[in-house]
Amino acid sequence: MPSLSRADHRVSPPILDIPRDYNAAHDLITRNLDAGRGAKPAYIDDAGSYTYDVLEARSNRVANVLRAQGLQREERLLVCMLDTFDLPCVFLGAIKAGIVPVLVNTLLTPGDYEYLLGDCRARVAVVSAPLVGQVAPSLGRVPTLEQLIVAGAGHAEHPRLDVLLEAAAPVTEIAATVADEPCFWLYSSGSTGKPKGTVHVHSSLVETAELYGRGVLGVTSGDLVFSAAKIFFAYGLGNGLSFPLAAGATTLLMAERPTPEAVFKRLRDYRPSIFYGVPTLFASMLAHPDLPRAEELDLRRCSSAGEALPEEIARRWEAHFGLPILDGIGSTEMLHIFLSNRPGDVRHGTTGKPVPGYEVRILDDRGQPVAPGETGELQVAGPSAALMYWNNRARSRQTFQGPWTRTGDKYRQDADGYYVYAGRSDDMLKVGGIYVSPFEVESALMSHEAVLEVAVIGRADETELVKPAAFVVLKDGYAATSELGRALQAHVKSRLAPYKYPRWIAFVDTLPKTATGKIQRYKLRETGYAAEFVTGAGV
Repeated sequence: MPSLSRADHRVSPPILDIPRDYNAAHDLITRNLDAGRGAKPAYIDDAGSYTYDVLEARSNRVANVLRAQGLQREERLLVCMLDTFDLPCVFLGAIKAGIVPVLVNTLLTPGDYEYLLGDCRARVAVVSAPLVGQVAPSLGRVPTLEQLIVAGAGHAEHPRLDVLLEAAAPVTEIAATVADEPCFWLYSSGSTGKPKGTVHVHSSLVETAELYGRGVLGVTSGDLVFSAAKIFFAYGLGNGLSFPLAAGATTLLMAERPTPEAVFKRLRDYRPSIFYGVPTLFASMLAHPDLPRAEELDLRRCSSAGEALPEEIARRWEAHFGLPILDGIGSTEMLHIFLSNRPGDVRHGTTGKPVPGYEVRILDDRGQPVAPGETGELQVAGPSAALMYWNNRARSRQTFQGPWTRTGDKYRQDADGYYVYAGRSDDMLKVGGIYVSPFEVESALMSHEAVLEVAVIGRADETELVKPAAFVVLKDGYAATSELGRALQAHVKSRLAPYKYPRWIAFVDTLPKTATGKIQRYKLRETGYAAEFVTGAGV
């Protein structure tokens, strides 16, 4: 089974010459062994440090364990695991065996896991010990689920991963997969409804690693990378697995939730050179009293995705650390970032320009290209597009249209060629017959010193006309009063056209989000989020 070397591709434009007979896991590990990195740390987690030699042997053991469980090539394996060294071993070991790992997020309910297990029909699930209580109820309820394997201690009724691995051989036969066959699944985040199983092929991992990881971020074997975005998330999978392995770097893993305190501890203790976050985390970090000083850290790159980064947050981060955040947009369907700012070419308030190897276009509601400066739907073409949504032909045909993938995001291109985010297609508002971008209103509110987080939706007034309504989370030390609400409205009016200001403002403690940090605006629209508006349309 061949692997790729740096001589196997050329750049400008980037083209990867991936052989037809190709196994992604074999390539990502073997290229490092061939380069003499066997004794180099591949991963560091809370329990220790693990070399590339250990990653090779342990992922081989996983492949043998899964085969011993009776799993066959092309069958699915549900993987519900925290970010510890066991996760890349299970993911890569399954792929070596030709088994398809289905990564799912770790913050769901038993009902959510029952839905996912029923949808993907996995016979075996590997689950981190703290999550067993959420997944185990599906045994006996999902007919196709036969076995749970537990990573960690405390659940004697299920086989333990470490015990099974100890008894397995450290060498394995690599499945004779091809570059274009299903390799792994990710589920869409559910920010707009039920998650969809998104099927990716073997070649996609290394495509994104070379085009964005190496081509934009410049990840090298000398980097220590740390992603607050978890591996089950498409953004985190590249950050914490395919990018560092493709380059021979070392990855720092964190099992706990990415609170500012937990992130600060890793940044100070380990001093990674590359840090990946999401906008809500960057905002929370900047608002935290224990924010590190620039000289306490060794960062050379910071990346953001998941949602568009507000310009105010980007400017404050760069002013504090002397280092820009490279804001980009990717998707579960495209696997990682395809439009991004890049080192030496950062335009705050934009998502930059296309990553080399990808094309983008902006179309109107009739499917025609928009004029420069006008807003339309962003579509992308590139080598890492998913095959389809599992068992969802209608949505697959709607989203994957020949070489083009519909993103569902509204964008415009400015006079200098930078792409500016306007919002999700289903979030856009029409006020007085004119489109209003919720993100633009949110960005204006975020520039106020009292605002920590905000989400803007459309709400009908007493005449059934739709106007902007804002849900605001305040920073510590600010009181939720009508006076502050009016001050926020005036603040937006001073920065945007008057018709764009929020007619209602509700102060809330939290905003509904997916596990990947995306705000679930549809929940705000459906329920009002049990919020009381302190300002009204007449204000």
